[in-house]
Amino acid sequence: MLNLILIGFLASAAAPFIYKPLKKYFGWIAASFPLYLFLSFLSMYREVADGNIIKEYVEWIPALGINFTFLLDGLSLTFVLIITLIGVVVFLYAGAYMQDYEHTDRFYVYIGIFMTSMVGLVVSDNMITMFVFWELTSISSYLLIGFNHHKEKSRKLALQALLVTGGGGLALMAGLILLSQISGSLEISALYDLNETIRNAPTYTAIVILVLIGAFTKSAQFPFHFWLPNAMEAPTPVSAYLHSATMVKAGIYLIARMNHSLGGTELWQDTILIAGTLTMLFAAILSFNQMDLKKLLAYSTLSVLGTLTMLLGIGSNLAIKAFFIYLVAHSLYKGTLFLVAGTLDHETGTRDVSKLGGLKKLMPVTMITAALASFSMMGIIPLVGFIGKETVYESILELDYWGLYLIAIAVLANALIVMITILVGFKPFWGTRVSTPKEPHEAPIKMLFGPAILAIFGLLMGIFPNVFIGKLLDQSSISILSEELGLKIKLWHGFNLVLLLSIVTLFLGIVFYLIRAKFLHITQNLKLVRILKPSEWYEFALNGMMYIAKLQTKILQNGYLRNYIIFILVTAVGIASFSLYNVRSELTISPDFSLTFYEGAIALIIILSTFMVITSDSRLKSIVAIGVVGFTMGIIFIIHSAPDLALTTFAIETLTVILFVLVLYKLPKFLKFSKTSAKLRDIIIASSVGIFMTLMVLYITSIELTSEFKKYYTDTSVPGGKGRNVVNVILVDFRAIDTLGEITVLAIAALGVYALLKLKLDDRDE
Repeated sequence: MLNLILIGFLASAAAPFIYKPLKKYFGWIAASFPLYLFLSFLSMYREVADGNIIKEYVEWIPALGINFTFLLDGLSLTFVLIITLIGVVVFLYAGAYMQDYEHTDRFYVYIGIFMTSMVGLVVSDNMITMFVFWELTSISSYLLIGFNHHKEKSRKLALQALLVTGGGGLALMAGLILLSQISGSLEISALYDLNETIRNAPTYTAIVILVLIGAFTKSAQFPFHFWLPNAMEAPTPVSAYLHSATMVKAGIYLIARMNHSLGGTELWQDTILIAGTLTMLFAAILSFNQMDLKKLLAYSTLSVLGTLTMLLGIGSNLAIKAFFIYLVAHSLYKGTLFLVAGTLDHETGTRDVSKLGGLKKLMPVTMITAALASFSMMGIIPLVGFIGKETVYESILELDYWGLYLIAIAVLANALIVMITILVGFKPFWGTRVSTPKEPHEAPIKMLFGPAILAIFGLLMGIFPNVFIGKLLDQSSISILSEELGLKIKLWHGFNLVLLLSIVTLFLGIVFYLIRAKFLHITQNLKLVRILKPSEWYEFALNGMMYIAKLQTKILQNGYLRNYIIFILVTAVGIASFSLYNVRSELTISPDFSLTFYEGAIALIIILSTFMVITSDSRLKSIVAIGVVGFTMGIIFIIHSAPDLALTTFAIETLTVILFVLVLYKLPKFLKFSKTSAKLRDIIIASSVGIFMTLMVLYITSIELTSEFKKYYTDTSVPGGKGRNVVNVILVDFRAIDTLGEITVLAIAALGVYALLKLKLDDRDE
């Protein structure tokens, strides 16, 4: 599996080089890449369907437990086949749709990286590896949503999607780390038998909240739903692929994958159930007054994502069966309808549903494709969508307490989806011919072939459900519930309450469609209070973050070097002092006050020089005094048998003094601008730093430091470094790169001195 993922990234990187010479045929060439991945994973279908789990292990960072561990079971194989099959269709479709776009070669790079990352995400068994792929999908989707980067709106909404999903990704990362601390492993499969241990852990609540934030932001669940309709600013192939079939289902996949480890509690099940139900209902209601084809499909996608989440929240065997069938059905019919919407836009020049009609004779293939997908979306027999909707209703009716409320909400939401389906799948083709910005005609074969295949798959899976998806149902349920369902998929269950509810749903959907025009002007004028709109919360948070960033920059990055030094010193001393205060009982200071004549004289010189720096009214005197302090420090090194350090100190001080003199020589006369308050502040800060460093030195010299490094350096200096001066061996051998860096700094400083000297000589010549 790692080889397939690597091939995916390499093929994505190679796309621009192939696209330019073969632009006309590139759609077919590009489609061969996801087709190869689809067939490669399809070849493992029989083994997985028979109950085997395919694992692959490649070391990456074994010391941290981070490895390329891949696992292919029923759940991950289902998602991989959806990702790659829809990928074949979208890549082929984009070959025609994106032909007149600028930088189409980049588009294939971005979407190839996205597809490969999605595959890596759903097959990863290692939490950190999965998280890496998770973030790659966010980054690549940001590039795809903002593909029309010349538009400010595209850039803004791409950033919105990135910030929402990226923020959720950070929460997910924290949750996964907490989860790994309980299990002692970063492998998801290691959690399978630890459900009770995890549920009883003190961090369980935090883990659930963090993991669900990650999942809800990715799959646009309430209250994070607002970014998905806004992402429709992306080109249609992106909307069809990312925002209906793949990326938005990553969060759904995560919930399903973690259900066996984190599920079984009211916190987990009820949170998922409530969030899913709210999303299902409100997304469907918000679609009522939409006119854009893609926006209509986006809100219906949100509603279905809410339904899938709700089914995982119900968590019964029948609900998981409904989840599995509805997942597959939605990917097929919604991917088709998004591409049909793109075709209509491409051939007519508009996505406004009120400006479309009577196109059945001009676009017959598109009409038939749209009709098949629409029948599946509406839940009409014998399409796979019919089986999905029937099973959803059946699983809800099983509930005792919530059942009556949920079935009413589900019927209302699905009736609104039927309305959307009529608007998108039928209205543009039937009725009176409406004038459009472009003269419509049938789309190219590359834009027709893929959607038609998906629509036919939806029909075949409805007629022969057990042939196509029945064998994966039990294997997927094991991944979600840790047990087989033992339930068969049937197309027809006879005349019963569930069928009656399906008929009621269709009837209500038609009624909503018929009355929509009369109520549209009312609903369009209705506005929610701003505080009730999650999108307003996002804007408030974003504006607040930008305000704080500007304020922080104004304070910390104001262009004054003295302020930078103050902040650095105060922060460092404050944090270090707080840490030392917490362990004050362990601090012992036993200073040795014995002093030789030489040490006393040097100390006196340093004090006098420091006093001169502070009180001098001349820059040159201050520079000389600073140089004296530095040179006396070098003499201390000589007294204590460290001539190498002394020579280094002398060299640095010499260069520093020369640089200061040359730079400051031509500045105006030394003046005092500091106020008394500023001087007092500087005295306090300087004194605090000095006292802190003095106490630290006294503390360090009062204890015997035990370190393995001391022994190691002492033992290996002669045999390893061929030197008896341990400090020299450390500098030359053990820290050679660091020393090289210091030498480089000195060399650059020397070049600066030379340049300044030459500048002075040139001035004298003039």
